[in-house]
Amino acid sequence: MTAADDARFSRQLEFLRHLIRVPSENPPGDMTAFAEAAATALQELGLDPEWHPVPEPFVRQAGMRSVVNLIVRRRFGDGGPVVALNAHGDVIPAGEGWSVDPFGAEEAGGAVYGRGTVFCKSDISAYVFALLALIEAPEALNGTVELHITCDEEAGGTLGPRWLLGQDLTKPDLVIASGFSRSVTTAHNGCLQVEVVVRGRAAHAAAPHGGVDALEAATGILRALYDERDRIAQRRSTIDADMMPLLTVGTIQGGVNTNVVPDRVVLRIDRRLIPEETGEAVEAELFALIETAITPREGLEIECRRLLLAEPLRPVAGADRLADIVQAEIWARFPQPQPRITGSPLFSDARHYADAGIPTVLYGSGPDSLEAANAYAADEHVQLSDLRAATDVVTATLRQLLSGNPAMQS
Repeated sequence: MTAADDARFSRQLEFLRHLIRVPSENPPGDMTAFAEAAATALQELGLDPEWHPVPEPFVRQAGMRSVVNLIVRRRFGDGGPVVALNAHGDVIPAGEGWSVDPFGAEEAGGAVYGRGTVFCKSDISAYVFALLALIEAPEALNGTVELHITCDEEAGGTLGPRWLLGQDLTKPDLVIASGFSRSVTTAHNGCLQVEVVVRGRAAHAAAPHGGVDALEAATGILRALYDERDRIAQRRSTIDADMMPLLTVGTIQGGVNTNVVPDRVVLRIDRRLIPEETGEAVEAELFALIETAITPREGLEIECRRLLLAEPLRPVAGADRLADIVQAEIWARFPQPQPRITGSPLFSDARHYADAGIPTVLYGSGPDSLEAANAYAADEHVQLSDLRAATDVVTATLRQLLSGNPAMQS
């Protein structure tokens, strides 16, 4: 590494720490302050971010307070592909159990700590500084690089990438989106979350026969759900055998007092979809299962409603070739070859690009496993060596794509 490389990385680290220090928890999902801070930091680096706020009625419908998406575009030469790099600025709530300030961006042991370091402010910094590296040496490059910094991934991404595509604000030819780990991902599971409300009739425990026990009915639903969980767990995706359908009952709420027959019970269910499944079909099957799991009786009502539907990421033509290019650059920079991950149980915004027919892969500055970085847990962190190497991988990949890599022409 040269002194110039070290100086550039020092700037990148300060940029990342600046992003971490701006809380951007979702919920509550008030993203204007983060967008303003990110836009200012980008301008200081010589980039010109476009400001794309989402109208307030759509934001409210998504359960957020404000959403602003940023796009940076930089053209090199004439013609060539449009390559978009997408990462999100919203993060899950910090929670408890931290040994450091979750928004302090503290550096220790060769890592930076803070909520959102892995998901996915480190990837924002990697993508930004990969673009800056191209700007510093643009010779022989033809094409356009776009940075999409979006702000609603934790709420489903419909107001981020899907909004940008639907409003014709972008039409990329290829996409690299924020990744889950050091390896490349070309497919991931989807997620269906539903709420089931069981309504009965309250009665005193001294005269329970006058009531309709909502909890008793919910118990039958739970039995059916757990049987379904065990049944679908036997299936595997043909894309990646480690991907399987999953079902979890995440929360149960109900009852008003110990001596009262419960008149209302609420279940919330998370159903992970493999790429071979579609959300609407799985939802219809799940609702039918719930409705047939109870014995109808007067005074008993069941209501099912969707909370979230994120379809799986399904590979489209060209995604494998793009993944091969990225993977070759990974192998060139890490001491041991990394296994290629073709599927992931998590879901992301990348699916919106693939749904539009755009070859899309996921890659970022994460470690070899989510557990190693405490992702979604206290003391989330990113190793500086991983951040630096990932930035180099993205830079080299962009140079190949904007230099007419023959692998993408076939």
